[in-house]
Amino acid sequence: MDGVLVLTEDAHWKSWLEVARPRRAELSYAAFKSCFGRINPDCIPILFGPRSLQESVAIAEEKEAAFRKIVSERVPLVPGIVEFLMGLQNLGVRLGVGSSGPPENVKALVEGGGIARFFSATVDGSQVRRGKPAPDVFLTCAQRLEVAPVGCAVIEDAPVGIRAAVAAGMLAVGVATTHPEAELREAGAAQVFREPTAIDPAHLTSLLRDRMEKST
Repeated sequence: MDGVLVLTEDAHWKSWLEVARPRRAELSYAAFKSCFGRINPDCIPILFGPRSLQESVAIAEEKEAAFRKIVSERVPLVPGIVEFLMGLQNLGVRLGVGSSGPPENVKALVEGGGIARFFSATVDGSQVRRGKPAPDVFLTCAQRLEVAPVGCAVIEDAPVGIRAAVAAGMLAVGVATTHPEAELREAGAAQVFREPTAIDPAHLTSLLRDRMEKST
């Protein structure tokens, strides 16, 4: 979702800074970037160091509330993403969202951005036991779409998401919206594009058909 459907890097950074300020915590932007695609319980120790469970929960709740307030003013959809989703849908591709974010964020962005109609399944970070780079979120999404993993492509902007897609046995497609191409390829991306809308829907479906034919 983040970095693929919506460009939320700035909103996430501002919301982390907002919860860090009263705690007098100095956040590293590099550490913040390393958290892309991860669930909050994995991010908080990276950004804030060891914290009690109670404080970690409080940080996560404050951060996500701040984030939703920022994006509620304007959902930052990737330019051209609606046309891209329509292109895939017109080719018969079943679409799902597999996000590490909490359900409230997914709803705020997908529904608030007016793109919920394109998706037959949505999986968020609260619905899986392990976050990315574990494959749980994508495997759960594929199960709900009733599509075998080999017939799935995952479009991801973060290395942890690419690794999760590879672990799920899916075609991993990188988009260099938040991380450089080299990092995405190193994580296992089969192809990398500068942005989601640079992907040709017909080419993507052709790649999936080839994978499915080779698997039989």
